[in-house]
Amino acid sequence: MSTIRWTESHTTDSTELSARWHSENAAPPPRRIVIADDRMRAGTACRLAREGTGLLWRGDFHNARQLLRAMGRRIDAKPVPAGTDPAQAFRLHRRTRARRAQVMGMLLVELASDHSLALRRAPDVRRACAEAYGPSRESMVVSVSELLGVIGAHQWRLKGVRIPALGGARIHPHYGVFSPVRGEYVDLVAQAPPPPATGASRVAFDIGTGTGVFAAVLARRGFHRIVATDDSPRALECARDNVRRLNLGDGVEIEGPCLFPAEGRADLIVCNPPWLPGRPATAIEHGVYDPGSAMLSGFLDGLAAHLTPGGQGWLILSDLAEHLELRTRGELLAAIAAAGLHVTGRLDTRPRHPRASDPTDPFHTARAAEVTSLWCLEARS
Repeated sequence: MSTIRWTESHTTDSTELSARWHSENAAPPPRRIVIADDRMRAGTACRLAREGTGLLWRGDFHNARQLLRAMGRRIDAKPVPAGTDPAQAFRLHRRTRARRAQVMGMLLVELASDHSLALRRAPDVRRACAEAYGPSRESMVVSVSELLGVIGAHQWRLKGVRIPALGGARIHPHYGVFSPVRGEYVDLVAQAPPPPATGASRVAFDIGTGTGVFAAVLARRGFHRIVATDDSPRALECARDNVRRLNLGDGVEIEGPCLFPAEGRADLIVCNPPWLPGRPATAIEHGVYDPGSAMLSGFLDGLAAHLTPGGQGWLILSDLAEHLELRTRGELLAAIAAAGLHVTGRLDTRPRHPRASDPTDPFHTARAAEVTSLWCLEARS
């Protein structure tokens, strides 16, 4: 835990103050802190932020949001040069986005020991911060961009995401847990035919459950016992919350942090690992990026040992990594074969999210060609 210190100047004297530094992305504390208010210009803010200076905001909260947007416009990444191969273009884009987030992360606010925000026109952020950070203990400094993410996550948690595959019931994502807004992959799990050899007990495992949406869909499909796992404490809490909301407590068990349950085998094992090999830069990106394809490999390597005879694994995976030349189809099939598995079927769907049809997206060609697949896998006899 880091402590940051700064000086507040008053009419007749100055006061030395300090607070705990907090960053969900594990960003280091700024090298130094200066006080910023409504007089701060975007150009000055960007210059100081690039130098590693934190801007502790003491002005109007809405003006802080406007300044952050103005900073973003000034440091927006330049287009990747035409002719750059997809993998290199993607890496360049990631680096520039990370640098952009680093600079914008230098605009800071101080949360009091009760998570309140003492700024003009500031919203009441206490409940949102308690959900994200836990019980308040002491004052702390966070970036404005992180706080806006906390506020947005709280709103998603309140209203939830409507899931047609659950008859319109809602899943309520927590902060730091990937939201199931892309309904096409949930529909794949709702529509795929069950394994032919499903036993009378109808046991399923949901690996990397996140919000618990797959576990809920499997329960609605008639599986008597579902064990849902995750390696994230936040995801485990989120899944338990949604299981309670949907009154599925008798049939769904939440276990972890782990990849596979400690004991038992299942007729069906479902996994939707992060789709892109790479290192996440933010907390929410853990739902998108899988460093070294570790979760994908772990699922494939452990699948056969956890299936009942004749059982089936469902791997839900986008081919976006293939279009970006981050992984080839041959590498995926080789990993499946090396794990002692074979493909018995596949269901495909096209993405329906807005970015797939946005020609201004830097990776529009790859997104327009993307296919999400449910791979049916069985152990080789």
